Amino acid sequence: MTVVATPPAPKLELPPLKLGPITVDTPVILAPMAGITNSAFRRLCREYGGGLYVAEMVTSRALVERTPESLRIISHDDDEKVRSVQLYGVDPVTVGQAVRMLVDEDRADHIDLNFGCPVPKVTRRGGGSALPWKIDLFTSIVQTAVREASKGGIPLTIKMRKGIDEDHLTYLDAGRIARDSGVAAVALHGRTASQFYSGQADWSAIARLREALPDVPVLGNGDIWSAEDAVRMVRETGVDGVVVGRGCQGRPWLFGDLQAAFEGSDTRHKPNLQQVAEGVYRHAELMVETFGDEGKALREIRKHMAWYFKGYVVGGELRTRLALVSSLQGLRETLAELDQDSPYPGVDAEGPRGRAGSPKKPALPKDWLLSRQMDVDQTRDIAAAELDVSGG
Repeated sequence: MTVVATPPAPKLELPPLKLGPITVDTPVILAPMAGITNSAFRRLCREYGGGLYVAEMVTSRALVERTPESLRIISHDDDEKVRSVQLYGVDPVTVGQAVRMLVDEDRADHIDLNFGCPVPKVTRRGGGSALPWKIDLFTSIVQTAVREASKGGIPLTIKMRKGIDEDHLTYLDAGRIARDSGVAAVALHGRTASQFYSGQADWSAIARLREALPDVPVLGNGDIWSAEDAVRMVRETGVDGVVVGRGCQGRPWLFGDLQAAFEGSDTRHKPNLQQVAEGVYRHAELMVETFGDEGKALREIRKHMAWYFKGYVVGGELRTRLALVSSLQGLRETLAELDQDSPYPGVDAEGPRGRAGSPKKPALPKDWLLSRQMDVDQTRDIAAAELDVSGG
């Protein structure tokens, strides 16, 4: 991997992130992303830099029912020092049972609760970024989860958005409730559910949350596409660490850049096309190990191709074939057709990646916004919302 120097920057005086008994020397967290942050991708990222690497989101009900997919999602490599799991749920009892399972069976060292997913199939049932609007439900879930996690000395954190839309913001109330409930940290994505991933993340909201919660670590998320973005977020908002999601898609070496930046180093990874190809093939090999099925692994890696080769000179016909590979041998042969000497394309390979979506009215349960408390019908229906779904 080509590593080059950029203009030097002063070292950030940012201490290691403390989450209960866990110390994260480089205060960077890989955001859980469905279908992406499996053990293969987490290993790739860990090989470049330090941080906390969170598994894909798993639903509480699926975990309690021990579905094979949920157990795969929470599996970790033997050398993952911190086994981090993110749970989604809308029923306090089921969430509590899932946390208790993780604790009693020693399956996690850190647990995060998802209150940030904007996906309609989640929000229309009252979950994800829709849930903090209901103060009583949110409080019950967080308090139950913290109580169960504390029995095993496991730190519990939450990740959330600003709110449902600009007229229904929840992040300050939710942050205070979470702090008072005993969470180890609060992470805020500076967008509302209605924004999905469009527009710009509101870092000023992250700064306001940091100011409102001086006695608990606050983490910032949204529009961190480079190490320089992370440094700027820390300086502008005062957060204790950053959460990186889409910015590392097709760029696991971003975590090397982040560690270097936080240590005051000016080195950055600038891979040429050959080095990207080598990274793609290694990713595919690790995916085969993860799934134990070469066909499934190669189907899973297809979504990563456009991200890895963003900005590089790769013909349309070759890109199409890369997105249809079905075996390691086929992938190796197709990658060999790339112009191995093609250099790093600079800014064309950087910046936003993945689908941003467009602003839209969030899908919500009936009469959800009429009150910040659950009504009888909503309380009755909420248990049925524990669907086996994944989100981000």
